[in-house]
Amino acid sequence: MSDIFSRIEHPRTADEVVQQIESLILEGVLRTGDRLPGERELARQFEVSRPILRDALKALEGRGLLTTRPGGGTHVADVIGQLFTKPVTDLISMHRKAATDYLEYRREIEAVAAEYAARRATSDDLALLDRIMARMDEAHRTGNFDDEAEIDVEFHHAICECAHNIILLHTLRSCYRLLSEGVFQNRLLVFNVPGAREALLSQHRAIYAAVKAGDPAAARQAAMDHITHVERTMAEAERSGDWQRVSRLRLIQRSEAGDSEPARKRS
Repeated sequence: MSDIFSRIEHPRTADEVVQQIESLILEGVLRTGDRLPGERELARQFEVSRPILRDALKALEGRGLLTTRPGGGTHVADVIGQLFTKPVTDLISMHRKAATDYLEYRREIEAVAAEYAARRATSDDLALLDRIMARMDEAHRTGNFDDEAEIDVEFHHAICECAHNIILLHTLRSCYRLLSEGVFQNRLLVFNVPGAREALLSQHRAIYAAVKAGDPAAARQAAMDHITHVERTMAEAERSGDWQRVSRLRLIQRSEAGDSEPARKRS
């Protein structure tokens, strides 16, 4: 983080410090929970006095953009917030149709993000995607479902960041929060469908390749194909789960019934 802050040209007031940190939060460079350097180091990087820096941090904290933890330094506050209120989130978690609508929404908005990413990704963006894809390959190799799910979301975050559209960025971050909060509990079921892990990895590679090649049409289509596959696989996982549940109930019932079938025949 030591390289993201730049010298303030007119260090007499806190305004430029405030504006620079605001911009870093808005552009997604500083993310929720990120810790800022200590006061002395931060003042040095901005080349402002510590009283001016304190004024800037106080103003940002007062607006809910930063938060100070006793003994824990200054952090970026939860600027994403809730996409829905808690009562609505609870409703979404209880109704299956909400998961379908969620994926339908993601299919369209992520297609736009991937298209923009292919048009706008910088060399630094692509370097970050390279690192994420390497981690995704490693998570797939080790077969850790939790790691795969986590890097999956991080990959989509990165694609959205490559799109360089502030509204898309924060909209999708809010959208992904539903996953991190476990609103859709059946997400990990997708990884249990035979062949699903390999298919998901292949689809992420297709999005990555299209963005890296600067091919907007291919990136858009790859993103849509990916979400369509997730939707179909999730439905298959749910159906398979229902089949297993019914089969188990039949087995239990027949076992408890014992020879009731022959008894019915004798009557």
